[in-house]
Amino acid sequence: MAWGNVVLSENQNDAEAGVTERRYGAEIPTCATAESTSSARLSTVASGGRQAMKGKTANDGFESIVGQSVSLRIVLDLVRTVAPTDSTVLIEGETGTGKELIARAIHNISSRSGHPFVKLNCAAIPFDLLESELFGHEKGAFTGAFAQKIGRFEMADKGTLFLDEIGDIPLALQPKLLRVLQEQEFERLGSGRTHRINVRVVAATHRDLAEMVRRKEFRSDLYYRLNVFPVVLPPLRERREDIALLVSHFVEVFSRRMGKQINHVPEETLTAFISYSWPGNVRELQNLIERAVIRSNHGVLPNPLPKSDMNVAINPLPVSDKNPLTVTPSQDTFKDSTRALILQSLRDAGWVIGGSDGAAARLGLKRTTLIAKMKKLGISRPVRNNNVNPLTDNRKSEQWWQLTTE
Repeated sequence: MAWGNVVLSENQNDAEAGVTERRYGAEIPTCATAESTSSARLSTVASGGRQAMKGKTANDGFESIVGQSVSLRIVLDLVRTVAPTDSTVLIEGETGTGKELIARAIHNISSRSGHPFVKLNCAAIPFDLLESELFGHEKGAFTGAFAQKIGRFEMADKGTLFLDEIGDIPLALQPKLLRVLQEQEFERLGSGRTHRINVRVVAATHRDLAEMVRRKEFRSDLYYRLNVFPVVLPPLRERREDIALLVSHFVEVFSRRMGKQINHVPEETLTAFISYSWPGNVRELQNLIERAVIRSNHGVLPNPLPKSDMNVAINPLPVSDKNPLTVTPSQDTFKDSTRALILQSLRDAGWVIGGSDGAAARLGLKRTTLIAKMKKLGISRPVRNNNVNPLTDNRKSEQWWQLTTE
């Protein structure tokens, strides 16, 4: 890229697209800064469904989560806190903020990770079918019930059930949902047999459930039962320092999928992205980057924002006036920027690759993966310059460690 923010994944042929509920694949990067080449960090996490990282990094189990903003770190800290328990979690946030991905992260780093993760969008199922989807039915329970059906609660036994858009569940069905949450038992439609289950429920909504309770549109007892541990996801406009990193990631994903080479993201395009309000959050950013990659020519990413939405087109303020992030494009190639990021992490780790405080752990990479990347980029272990005394010389450590390249 033409700026110094780079995202790495261990499997760059199988990346997943950012904090969004649109699925792309397995391993993706997370928790990297977007400040500059000299201060950026990398971290990679593995999908619990395909390949879990064996190394114990700070972000094990999180998939498709890109960013290091304070608000996002708070969310991830909450996930780490609640995941080991069996408590019900209520994820709240605007559309496109990645509620399903947070639910998967909770499952992936919990003791239930070896069991099913079952999801149901309550808003997508008609009312007369929703009860059957949740609890199942027996053959002949109603017109059209030609065979027995297993419900989502039963499918998720010993695992996690993710109920998306829980605010859209009909009032008439809410008492039955409350019962299964409290008693961990239910009956299929058309059956008098009680089934006992062991299910952890994670619910999500973009609605204000507390306000719905006040308007008598949602049962208060169900709300309190769901709201045991709330997790509120920030909209993208409140984590603008993550936008440059997300752009870099999506450009890499879509350019690889489309067989295109993107070498340059103009400064004005990146500034427009950072200044835009993003009402559709990360999903909107992802879709616009996909459009831009399709339209790209000569390795340059065009600005896909409609002119009516380019709120920085006229007398834009400096980025640093609106948020802490200052984007400094450089003329380095993508490979050069990647190399610089790895070097910076190696310096910060004192050139130690392995161990809990080594560069590999800081980057969220396996030790062998980092070594392979170093070889590919021509980075070898440093050789100490004996002409400099580190105890008396006030220069920084990287000045008395000389790096040899292959």
